Amino acid sequence: MNVHFEVGHPAHVHLFKHAIWDLEAAGHQTLVTAREKEVTTDLLDAYDIDYRVLSRQADSTPGLILEWALRELKLVRAIREFDSDVVVSHLSPVAAQAARLTGTPSVTFTDDEVETQTLERLTVPFTSRICTPANFEMDFGRKHRRYDGYHELAYLHPDRFDPDPEPLSEHGIAVDEPYYVLRFVSWEAHHDVGNSGFSREAKRELVEYLSGHGEVYITSESELPEAFEAYRLPVPPETIHDLLYYADGYVGDSQTMAMEAGLLGTPSIRSNSFVGDDDVSMFGELEEHGLVFNFREEGDAIAKLKELVEDPETAARWEGRRERLLEARVDVTDIVLEEALGAAA
Repeated sequence: MNVHFEVGHPAHVHLFKHAIWDLEAAGHQTLVTAREKEVTTDLLDAYDIDYRVLSRQADSTPGLILEWALRELKLVRAIREFDSDVVVSHLSPVAAQAARLTGTPSVTFTDDEVETQTLERLTVPFTSRICTPANFEMDFGRKHRRYDGYHELAYLHPDRFDPDPEPLSEHGIAVDEPYYVLRFVSWEAHHDVGNSGFSREAKRELVEYLSGHGEVYITSESELPEAFEAYRLPVPPETIHDLLYYADGYVGDSQTMAMEAGLLGTPSIRSNSFVGDDDVSMFGELEEHGLVFNFREEGDAIAKLKELVEDPETAARWEGRRERLLEARVDVTDIVLEEALGAAA
């Protein structure tokens, strides 16, 4: 089969990387078309995955519209040149529409109701199959497949992820000493408009408090204040999950990294304006399992952080909760493979 993956974000590289490797090992051909956004191509290079860049992230709404239009034209051409049997993507309007224009089956993965509501009319009518976690609150009828897992379990399931301290030690991080990871997003993505995360004052309070309890490492999409530069993450992006696994805690306004930390058994606190009645369903589920705490108010998040840092039993509780959750969750790469090959057949 010729299996085509459309990758527009660093998280999509992780979601599909094991499927790409497994397909190639089984004798199938793969094509990855990529968008230059953050560290997407850096990750593809680090994982030795061949790819073709079709566009780069625009920095304005008119630029984004133009980028999407040109990207779709290029994607139609790429599908025809590769003779794709199926196009697999994460909620990509251009992938679903280009696949429909070329008469190619497509499989769409999504786990975020907020983003899906924004892009539903541009994506769902054009895709052949849409796959979501079992607790996803929207329903797409006969083309909808639900599975007992989360996107992050395509690469963090114990069958796929084996933490390695060596790359961290090579960059000066001692995994046997306490350290904390902070993640701040830029809030410039189309689905982030009108939302926000930690204020600069709250970020400063987090750093000042945590630096008294261990090392602090910050990963940020936006420019860091000069006072925070000393805390900038010193490891390459492909080691981030090793870093999260050995961390004593995670705090941030990111969606994905909060999930990743919790699923790795690391105490995880998330604070942004998405939190509330209309929040993404998977965060409510992980909070019910005691793996991720979600707060709309940054002051509440900081108070919870201090409570967890000063509780010596925190780490042991999180690991036990993680083990219980994973007993009932699947390796999501298996779902990606099953759906891709089933649609291509």
